[in-house]
This record gives sequence, C-alpha cells and structure tokens, in this order.
Amino acid sequence: MTALLGLSTRLGLARLLLITGARADEGDLSEFVDACFSGGVDLIQLRDPSADQARLLEALRTMRRASYRYQGLVSAYKSVELAEEFEADLLHLPERGESPAAARGHLHRWALIGRSCHTNEQVDAALADPEVNYLTVGPVFGGLTPDAGLELVRYATRVAPPGDPDSKPWFAVGGITAATLDRVLDAGAKRIAVSRAITAAADPEAAAIALKDRVRQAWNADPAMQSLTFQVFRH
Repeated sequence: MTALLGLSTRLGLARLLLITGARADEGDLSEFVDACFSGGVDLIQLRDPSADQARLLEALRTMRRASYRYQGLVSAYKSVELAEEFEADLLHLPERGESPAAARGHLHRWALIGRSCHTNEQVDAALADPEVNYLTVGPVFGGLTPDAGLELVRYATRVAPPGDPDSKPWFAVGGITAATLDRVLDAGAKRIAVSRAITAAADPEAAAIALKDRVRQAWNADPAMQSLTFQVFRH
C-alpha cells in the first residue's frame, strides 16, 4: 500500500493511464515503467493473460517500486486474489465477473476500484455503483461499428462531465494513438488510456510526453477542468 498524496486525489488528477503486460520478452519492465512515469503516465495497469500469478505479483511489485519516485498509481487487473496478495491500491474489474462489492472485501480500506464499460448501460451502472471509483469507456476505436466508440465517449461526457467534481473520473480507451487523440478529446474526453501507443513505441518516454502534453492542453483550455484541479486538491 502507498500513501503520500491521497489515492483519490491522485486519481482525480490523473490524465494518462497505460495498460501494459509484464514485458517478459523484453526483460525491461523496471526501466520501461520508470520511463513511462517520467514521461507523464499517471496510472499503470498490469494486464497480461499469458503470465501466471507469481509472475504478475513480481511485476506489480516492480511497478510499485518504480512508482514511488513519481507518486504514480499501479493497478492490478481482474484477480481479487492477486490484488489482495499485492495489497493493491487499485483494482480494475472487467465488465463481467467479480462484483465491485465482493472485490471490496479483498482490498485495503483506501483502495480504489475501476470498471470497464462498453455500453451506455454499463456506464450508467458503474456511475450508480458506490463501490466503483472510476471507469474506462470504450473501445473508442476498433469496435464492430465505426465511430460507435466516439458516441460512447460523448454519452459519458453528458452523464459524467469530466469537469464536474461530483462525477467519477473516466478514461476513454481503445485504439487511441497520437494520430486519433484529437478526435477523442473533441468528443469530450479529458482522460485517456492507451496501450500500444506507448508499449510499442521506440521511445516510450517520448511517446508518453507527447500524449500527456496534448491531454494537458485540452485540460488547461477548459475552465471547468482548471476549477476541478483546485477542488481535487482541497479534498
């Protein structure tokens, strides 16, 4: 468990979430995670279906060590048993499976729970669930119907305005790259989640910097987001 600046405060200010595997083939997880946090990633979620529990736990501990320097956030994915053993600060749950209420019993008292949402109805359910602290909304690109994901982003913007301090934070996710980012921001997102846009980059730190700078510009151009920043710090 990590302390320092509160978890809810760090989540409220987060703008860039990275989803990555354990990078067993590359063998560079510690250096990679450090570069990503240095480049502006706020939250890293470990998601690696090819790794067993022991390797996932080792990877999460490596990520946490790298996060201390930046007060970055590290999230386990799906497995409540893994989250409990890791004493996870964040656990991200897929749209189906363990309920947030059941997962809560495996986590420490300050831990935060995220939920994947792929439809309007799932967004509504996650927003209404008191055990869910944040959402991911998508896939924005790569779905069966072109631009359907952008409509989901627009829906989330309407029902959970990013600049409203009473709204839960949510991250647009799915196929977002530097080339598509402006379309996502134009649809209303102020937080994004990416994977290959950073994990496959020749220079992960530079890729993170470019994405974070563009999101920061959109955040700073919106008076509601500027106001939110001050209100988050007050809490």
